[in-house]
Amino acid sequence: MPCAAIKTFLPDFPIPSNTSIEDYFSQLARDGLAERFRNILDQTAPNYQEQCHIYEQRLELELKVIIQMKFPGYFLIVADFIRWAKEQGIPVGPGRGSGAGSLAAYALFITDIDPLPYNLLFERFLNPERVSMPDFDIDFCMERRDEVIDYVANRYGRDRVSQIITYGTMSAKAVVRDVGRVLGYPYGFVDTLAKLIPFELGITLEKALEQEELLKNRYQQEDDVRALIDLALRLEGITRNAGKHAGGVVIAPSALTDFTPLYCEPDGSGLVTQFDKDDIEKVGLVKFDFLGLRTLTIINWAVININQQLQLKGKPQLNIANIQLDDPRCFELLKTTN
Repeated sequence: MPCAAIKTFLPDFPIPSNTSIEDYFSQLARDGLAERFRNILDQTAPNYQEQCHIYEQRLELELKVIIQMKFPGYFLIVADFIRWAKEQGIPVGPGRGSGAGSLAAYALFITDIDPLPYNLLFERFLNPERVSMPDFDIDFCMERRDEVIDYVANRYGRDRVSQIITYGTMSAKAVVRDVGRVLGYPYGFVDTLAKLIPFELGITLEKALEQEELLKNRYQQEDDVRALIDLALRLEGITRNAGKHAGGVVIAPSALTDFTPLYCEPDGSGLVTQFDKDDIEKVGLVKFDFLGLRTLTIINWAVININQQLQLKGKPQLNIANIQLDDPRCFELLKTTN
């Protein structure tokens, strides 16, 4: 089934007149790769032209797939808000997940990982033989992530940008505790029953009664236990509460209410889509991941502190993007034990 059959809705990305979005996207990627060449290839090496050709072939293959799957706009939108974040001095992660296998993403400065030396596969990210939406996991400094979301909201319209809802459901242990609390049973009684439910991913009350002999015996012999479990069985799996996706943001081409109902707190705050991430994709909207990563914040604090010390000593500033990944002294330090 060709991916073109998926109907997706993206905002119009501003491009120069008299050009198509496909041509604009392709030219930006080619220009970006040429800029990357200055850092990743030795221009004096005898095989320089051969290396360039390998990279250019890979890029052209990726551009063909991205255009065929109608996702140039997605790449341009992501590249734009990452560029803005970097210009504002907001730390951005180098890239992770399957998106790090894209040379086009590297050429557009979405990621800072050259996929070729590590044999990373673009097909894990986008593949015309497998219907899937593109999904970059983009890490931002935890302290300043919201600035990037505000930039996107201002650029595309606040009525078109929102975070995504999540729904908490009553799992086996949680529903037993909730029902016991509402029925007024003593905490110790309810806690003992909840702890009889095995710690197992996807466990249900029905499975717990089959697997845990003590729970089954108490259910058969104690009226209070049977009353609690019977009510819990009826409520298990229903939605318990609404929350907000850790990093998911949706950007619509028109007002969000054209695609999804919205949800907010009674005071009007905390606006999110009423469709969760799976339903958002089913209606054709694309989820962008703006993840707040504490590690980036701590690294940024460390770099600022180091550069203050270097400045006092009149030494060159540290640029973490230029740190070598194969420094033997670093590996010796990592192997050192106290």
